[in-house]
Amino acid sequence: MKGETDLFEDKKEKVLISRDEISNRVREMGKEISKDYRGKDLVIVSLLRGSFIFTADLAREMDIPVEIEFMTTASYGHAEISSGRVEILQDIRGEIKGKSVLIVDDIIDSGHTLLKVMEHLEEREPASIKICVMLDKPSRRQVDLVPDYVGYEIPDVFIVGYGLNYGDHYRNIPYIFTFE
Repeated sequence: MKGETDLFEDKKEKVLISRDEISNRVREMGKEISKDYRGKDLVIVSLLRGSFIFTADLAREMDIPVEIEFMTTASYGHAEISSGRVEILQDIRGEIKGKSVLIVDDIIDSGHTLLKVMEHLEEREPASIKICVMLDKPSRRQVDLVPDYVGYEIPDVFIVGYGLNYGDHYRNIPYIFTFE
């Protein structure tokens, strides 16, 4: 029986978005978000685990003061597609009432996770809530939700790298790829 790290040994990587492309786009997004939130009390809510790399890179490209909070949600487990059932495993610690909230996630596909997180955070009366994602798969959307900031729109392919995992692996790869 093959181990999890051997699953794709016989397949060739196909780079979808290079390290340089990611870096340039994250820089652009950081500037845009900084401009939009200048003078506002901004709290970034990073959804763990997938968005930790993107959130760190994005926050470093912003030239405004920000608070960073973390939430852990689950809807995939080790599967390639969302179960549609979203659990909040770890909530934010800080106060967001009256503050601008920017939810940061690695990818939006069905939209169930981000909708659940938005609804959960809205109960705390923030001044506003917007969504920022590195990747958008609009062809898979099952809820009426459009992110406010998008790094890249991608087709319906299974991708890994730059925080995105397969099982417990590949998050540390600095580019986004598929397997051929």
